[in-house]
Amino acid sequence: MRTSLGWPITLGVVMIVLVMALIVGWVALTAAQADRSALYWVMLAVGTVFLVLVLVGVVLYLLISIKEIRLNQRQSNFIDSVTHELKSPIASLKLYLQTLSRRSVTDAQRGDFYRFMLSDLERLDSLINHMLDAAQLDRQPVEGDVSDVPLAAVLQSCAETARLRYHLPPETLRIDVSPVTLRARQIDIEMVFRNLIDNAIKYGGSPPLVEIESHPRGTDRVLTRIADNGAGIPPKLRRKIFGRFVRLGNELERAKTGTGLGLFIVRTLVRRLHGSIAVHGRPGQSGTVFEVELPCLPRAQPRESSSATT
Repeated sequence: MRTSLGWPITLGVVMIVLVMALIVGWVALTAAQADRSALYWVMLAVGTVFLVLVLVGVVLYLLISIKEIRLNQRQSNFIDSVTHELKSPIASLKLYLQTLSRRSVTDAQRGDFYRFMLSDLERLDSLINHMLDAAQLDRQPVEGDVSDVPLAAVLQSCAETARLRYHLPPETLRIDVSPVTLRARQIDIEMVFRNLIDNAIKYGGSPPLVEIESHPRGTDRVLTRIADNGAGIPPKLRRKIFGRFVRLGNELERAKTGTGLGLFIVRTLVRRLHGSIAVHGRPGQSGTVFEVELPCLPRAQPRESSSATT
């Protein structure tokens, strides 16, 4: 997951060697130019190949530089976002605690303060969980971590947790899921759909409406669709949103909180689970649809442990 310095360093060394060889070859070619022997033409051909390789190396270095500049820009946005995400709830908590310690408040006001402080703590907890989720991506699962995971139960749990977090009514979520069992780490499945459902609510309309559907596709695949009623994502940006630290728009003018890691985590885990993820619009209406296809256990022969899990 981390960028290695080995490739750019190797490319730089090869380009330096090629340039030195070109200089030596140019001197030798100038000396052999008078007789135009076979050696002259061989050296001319080799020099041409070396020159083409140097040009290719320059282009590769340009592409690497552009990629690193964009990554640095995204990292800067990420730092701005995390700084704001940390400072805002901490400043709010400090203000409420100072008010409670220095002034007399009514029981109703004290209850409101406690509720607001709990909301700020949940915001901090969500940010920390996001960072921990991203840090765990480099850790490959071991066999003991893998179990039979009932997808319907995970989707119901993630949806209900998100609904309660945003204090939304039950009709916000429309859920239609079939009983399917996955063979994976449950924490990976939860991270995938927790992030997708959270995004669907966060970037949905006002009020948000999230539709969650999950049904088998064939004998050993399951397709899960999570649709929202938000503004949607332009087609040309739908691949970009899965990059690390990517958030659309200007960080300082953003109304929604976040770190730009959620969809990066989702795509990484889906690929690790040998699945696929796609983004679509909603024909005839506003909103975005995320489709996640994952391998599942054949329904005709479920494992014995899956019944204990459910």
